[in-house]
Amino acid sequence: MLRNETAGSPDRARRALAGLRAYQQAQRPARPAPMPVIANAGRAMLRDYGGAGRPVLFVPSLINPPDVLDLAEDNSLLRWLSAKGVRPLLVDWGSPGVADREMTVASHVEQLLLPLIDAVGEPAALAGYCLGGTMAIAAAALRPPPALVLLAAPWRFSAFPPDARESLRKIWAQAAPTAHSLGVLPMEVLQASFWQLDPGRTVSKFESFGELDPDAQAARAFVSLEDWANDGPPLTHAAARELLEDLFGADVTGRGDWRVGGRRIDPAALACPILDVVSTTDRIVPMASAAGVGETLTLNLGHVGMVVGSRARAGLWEPLARWLLTAHMF
Repeated sequence: MLRNETAGSPDRARRALAGLRAYQQAQRPARPAPMPVIANAGRAMLRDYGGAGRPVLFVPSLINPPDVLDLAEDNSLLRWLSAKGVRPLLVDWGSPGVADREMTVASHVEQLLLPLIDAVGEPAALAGYCLGGTMAIAAAALRPPPALVLLAAPWRFSAFPPDARESLRKIWAQAAPTAHSLGVLPMEVLQASFWQLDPGRTVSKFESFGELDPDAQAARAFVSLEDWANDGPPLTHAAARELLEDLFGADVTGRGDWRVGGRRIDPAALACPILDVVSTTDRIVPMASAAGVGETLTLNLGHVGMVVGSRARAGLWEPLARWLLTAHMF
């Protein structure tokens, strides 16, 4: 990818490689201490971020760790919400083993997410990020919540660019035998597909990073975010197959054919208040792929930037807190 993107420009290649080396050698600040676990369901855990308000259960994607919602002490959506009258609870999916190989995306909802919702002991709003939002829609159909928030959540997978879907198809065709043998799909395989969504930006961000003062706040923030983006447990074989074949390949959700817990999931049938957060500049989950239900909050922040970027507080955090605290559940 570097060779393709910097063809004819050896200076760019050198800058990108220097930035990559600087990233690899950068000092890593200590991660925030994990919050206490208040419930378990199999390998999944529910972490409590405190606060005196009603609970809002955040459902992260199965891809990458849940840390993006709690990236740093001074850049944490969940810690900020806990000081604003909301009690955030975070699903931590844990790391799957070979015994979990047959657990699909749908069965993650059925066997892990629904028991965690039940364990809260009182009605909790649901807030799902990325694929976690897709899963939160299914959970809301099976356990109607007081409110549902969808953060850059895909539903109509046919709205993804055709070249991105074709790239994922090719990657899965190559990786499927290994995933079947291992029982899991390593995160590195999916990360390669994310790079291909915007290879120019992947290279240019390392060019830019190499020019930063390593002690600058911007450099530290880059390292924290990039570490998150390059980390994460593998996907179970069955979840990878369902994600790449059924969702991205066949768009079973967008066609209305996704079944979870024996039910066909239809976002339009949900009766609770819904806030659907989309972004015009999201290159990971295009806004056209959203379910298109409830009230829409349209941002011009990237897929990750809406949660942890320099404009995230004004763009997402504050409107989200107002929505949760005013008209809908408190």
